[in-house]
Amino acid sequence: MAPTLRRVTAMAPLHLEVLAGAAALDRQVRWVAVSELEDPTPFLEGGELVLTTGMRLDAGNALPYVSRLVARGVTGLGFGVGLSHEDVPAELVEAAAVAGLPLIKVPRDTPFIAIGKAVSELLAAEQYEEISRAFAAQGRLTRAALQPEGMSAVIERLAREIDGWALLLDPAGAVRHAARTGQPAARAHALEPELARLRAPGAPSSIALSVPGEHVIVQPLGRRGFFAVGSARPFTPVGHTVVNAAGSLLTLGLEQGREQRAAERRVRAAVLRLLLAGERAAAGETVAAMGEELPAEPFVVLACDTDEPLAHGFPYGGLTVTLAGQAEAEGVIARVARRGRVGASGPMAYAELALGLDQAERALASAAPIARFPELAGQGVLSLLDPAAAAAFSAALLAPLREYGSRADLIESLRAYLACNGHWDAAAQRLGVHRHTLRYRMKRVSELLGRDLDDPAARAELWIALSYGSA
Repeated sequence: MAPTLRRVTAMAPLHLEVLAGAAALDRQVRWVAVSELEDPTPFLEGGELVLTTGMRLDAGNALPYVSRLVARGVTGLGFGVGLSHEDVPAELVEAAAVAGLPLIKVPRDTPFIAIGKAVSELLAAEQYEEISRAFAAQGRLTRAALQPEGMSAVIERLAREIDGWALLLDPAGAVRHAARTGQPAARAHALEPELARLRAPGAPSSIALSVPGEHVIVQPLGRRGFFAVGSARPFTPVGHTVVNAAGSLLTLGLEQGREQRAAERRVRAAVLRLLLAGERAAAGETVAAMGEELPAEPFVVLACDTDEPLAHGFPYGGLTVTLAGQAEAEGVIARVARRGRVGASGPMAYAELALGLDQAERALASAAPIARFPELAGQGVLSLLDPAAAAAFSAALLAPLREYGSRADLIESLRAYLACNGHWDAAAQRLGVHRHTLRYRMKRVSELLGRDLDDPAARAELWIALSYGSA
């Protein structure tokens, strides 16, 4: 933060005297500019302490001169006496007082260069202090990152450093950790438009926004998620430095966490292989080292299409397989079903684990979000088939019948024939045709499909195809 005009005028060696605008002395002095121009504003940025000896000032142009300085956002005006003017013109004092512009009398013995040097030294001291505060804050954030809590500790520390709130969000925008904020889910939902902008191609590296009473910064963490911070006060350069440092630590923490999770998945996959090989004791020792223990028999094997961490969860192909005691199985099923699909085996012992895996996979392949293998038998064999695969099989098998000229009645004739278990009279009556007509059609079906309709296996395949196809 730049030094204030009050601090500059209070420096005894400069012998400065405030003649007007004392109420505005807390304005920041960003630089010192010396100019004898009647209109120096084209060469100013705002925030300067302008010094002049008034070579071009007189009673007639004092008010326009002050008005131009105020419009440009000048912090204050220093008037050097003893050269062009023995004292500060009364008209200038009056104009500055009316405009609220601090007017400072600079004695003849105080060179303008002394004021410039004093302000430069104050600016350098402020910058050094800001850098020191930023380094100290980065050190506290780094120590937080080394704590067992990891990223949640960084979020807590960050909220304290900026005297506001902080959120760590996953790639979908859900809250992972929150600090010093009520209703974090509502805050995350309000930030969804900004998250959408950061996900888009060519997105900015961060987004800063201001709403009444709050200033917010949102940054992406690679592809691992986002974090957001908010404060009632605007972010200073130190604040921005602290936020950027926290972003680097959070990105590193997420990457390290990903590597740790990958290593853990490899260990868990090895445990599942040990169990399938009958090495239950070795598998139990391995999971014990991870702070877990294998469930007692009998247990239920669950095949889940979610990557959510689960107790006794093991990677298996593209799925997560978990072993749940019978008492806990329903709770685990309900939890997984909120984020994905799950298939459950019947009660198993470790010697039957391979069978349990097969049952769980077959149950998962059914169309239901939650499927239990023991219940599938009551739903018929069709419930065990993958709908997409069965539909593709149907389309390929029945294609010759659909493509046979305009005789689309071959499919319906086949359906009636199979539904009546090959009884010609019953099937012909259902179709409203003579049985000889039906015999001719079935002969044509057999020739087109290359299948013997008297073969039970062929009949079963055709019935499945008809069940998943449409005429």
